[in-house]
Amino acid sequence: MKTYSLLFILLLFTATMQAQDYKQPKQGKPPVVNVKKPQIFSLSNGLKVMVVEDHKLPRVTFNLTIDNPPYAEKDKKGVDDLTSSLMGNGSVKISKDDFNEELDFLGANVNFNSHGAYANSLSKYAGRVLELMSFGTLYPNFSQEELDKEKAKMRESLKSQEKSAPAISNRVVDVLSFGKEHPMGEYITLQTIDNVSLADIQHYYNAYFVPENAYLVIIGDVKFNEVKKSVETLFGKWQKRNTTVASYPEPANVGALEINFVNVPTASQTEISVVNTVHLKMNAPDFFPAVIATHILGGGYNSNLNMNLREANGWTYGANSSMGVGKYIDKLRSSSSVRVNATDSAVVEFVKEIKKMRTEKVSDQLLTDVKAGFIGRFVMNFEKPQSIARYALNTEIEELPKDFYENYIKTITAVTADDVLKAANKYFLIDNSRIIIIGNAEVVLPGLKKLNIPIHYFDKFGSPITEAQLQVAQ
Repeated sequence: MKTYSLLFILLLFTATMQAQDYKQPKQGKPPVVNVKKPQIFSLSNGLKVMVVEDHKLPRVTFNLTIDNPPYAEKDKKGVDDLTSSLMGNGSVKISKDDFNEELDFLGANVNFNSHGAYANSLSKYAGRVLELMSFGTLYPNFSQEELDKEKAKMRESLKSQEKSAPAISNRVVDVLSFGKEHPMGEYITLQTIDNVSLADIQHYYNAYFVPENAYLVIIGDVKFNEVKKSVETLFGKWQKRNTTVASYPEPANVGALEINFVNVPTASQTEISVVNTVHLKMNAPDFFPAVIATHILGGGYNSNLNMNLREANGWTYGANSSMGVGKYIDKLRSSSSVRVNATDSAVVEFVKEIKKMRTEKVSDQLLTDVKAGFIGRFVMNFEKPQSIARYALNTEIEELPKDFYENYIKTITAVTADDVLKAANKYFLIDNSRIIIIGNAEVVLPGLKKLNIPIHYFDKFGSPITEAQLQVAQ
């Protein structure tokens, strides 16, 4: 017995020494990525076409995107979603059944929505698949029967989410961040669904599915001259509409940190979101530092929020942060579903972690690891046609420098801890944030009131109420 014990200790000692001797491999030099530039042409109706020839595999993808500015649907909110659902359900050129049967025969895939379409197939069928895609996008066959089916599905979905704390949280976050009259803040109700008619669908399609805001990206085993001729034939008759562009007041953040509370007595967990609006364009000088800062805060498995809320305290299964980027205003949102009895403590840690990002530099090792992750994912994505299409599209839509993706790795590598700190101070506006909490008032409110943060009360649609109305509003 004594011999076995000694052997066990020796094995344990050896294993420990091996673990201590283990060193992570050193990172190599950043890889060089060959970014293929698309060949570009435009039709007289405004459709811009980008073609990237890639003959490694006998496949081709088509990606049509309508880049319309945000549009408020008002009392017909849902018309965009319903139009998306109806597109692809047949065309005046070919019946739904014949369309689907032919796609099965070709082994192709075509998807439609109100903002474009996507298709992929073997390159030998590219001509026919592009033609089928044009049938679905330019000659949709909207019918009352299909509209009634889609409205019924949407009503059932809304009813199923009526008491869902995450669904209420998503709605209220957008309402309070942008306002109910803003395209980013309006929401679908049973009434707005009922307000949508077949004529509204057709009107919406005619007004917003327009070539002057459209981009068609073609990648794969095609020849430029041949595919250009096909596009001109199939999409040349697409009528230009000169769609009017509406403008909306810029949503403002609150003047000081506050809690916005919604009572959901049936909530098994508390939904916490810390939110402020941001306007970060991809061509901004601090784009990469801001994205990296967001990732360090809550973008990964080992992010600061996850290590605190999940690993150190065990209050949640996960936490995350995300920042919307692009031409239009968006939001920075850090959120988590936490144990009910840990709500007030979790709020304290949310605020602490965001403030830490604004006051403390991230370590060199952490920054190096995060940048390596970004670079690795970027390189891996070059194997996917969808990614190449998105890069080509972003360059046009976001008005990026032509060498944006060629310099992607070099730009990421150059980001410093000072850059991250500066970006966090610019975009993580904790002193002007809303802490939006969806939870059981009876359990969590007493603790929240002790935090000395002003509390305002709202119903589950984001309308202000008094504390006394909390129970009545549910």
